[in-house]
Amino acid sequence: MTLSLLLKVVVTPVLIAIATLAGRRWGDRLSGWLVGLPLTSGPVVFFLAIEQGSGFAARAALAVLLGTISQAAFAVAYGWTATRSGWAAAALAGCAAFALATIGFRPVSLPALPSFALVTGSLILAILLMPRSRPAADRAPAPAWDLPLRIVVATGLVVSLTGIAPAIGAHLTGLLSPFPVYAGVLAIFAHRQGGGDAANNVLKGLLLGLFSFGAFFLVLSVGLSRLGTGLTFLLATVSALAIQGLTLKAVRSGGDRRSPRDLSSRS
Repeated sequence: MTLSLLLKVVVTPVLIAIATLAGRRWGDRLSGWLVGLPLTSGPVVFFLAIEQGSGFAARAALAVLLGTISQAAFAVAYGWTATRSGWAAAALAGCAAFALATIGFRPVSLPALPSFALVTGSLILAILLMPRSRPAADRAPAPAWDLPLRIVVATGLVVSLTGIAPAIGAHLTGLLSPFPVYAGVLAIFAHRQGGGDAANNVLKGLLLGLFSFGAFFLVLSVGLSRLGTGLTFLLATVSALAIQGLTLKAVRSGGDRRSPRDLSSRS
């Protein structure tokens, strides 16, 4: 566990700093897209494979795959609440949606391929349901404490969540591991500085990034018990990066579908 803790406290600050700076340079959507990669759940399952065995890790990976839908629920709930409320109410709505989805999936056990199909359909639906958002207006320069605070908050959440997870079993560990720590922190800070549009741009990027997240855990859930830890993680990483590359064009385009509410308000 010492190596695991070291990974969390070293890698998390680096990742949140990269995503934050990328958002400032290229836009909030790209920062959300970056943290759609399995940056926390991937290491959790890796250390479970080492410490608990490949069978336990494969069951956790399958639950993480289903937990992707909980992330999508977080994004939609946060996004719509952010159109009319502040970051605290939006974060509460997102966390409530994640919790409800997690509770709903706790008794569910599906094979890997049907789970992946369900995840893919849910992500497409979530993207269509997200409210329309404009590129965030120019913001005032972030205060000096902004980035350090993001790092502290994200690292604390990662250490806390992953620390309690192994004590509650493979399935619930997997369902809880996808909690959108990085995306949540990025969305909240973007919301505070740029309003609901900025938060929604982060979350839309997240939803596009989650296609690679789902592919990563599909490979793990199928391969860990058959191919071993090293080879399976290598194949999962290659698959995730390939799909992440395919979604980059959609992230860069920055186009937003108009919601029915937007269309009716303009008619």
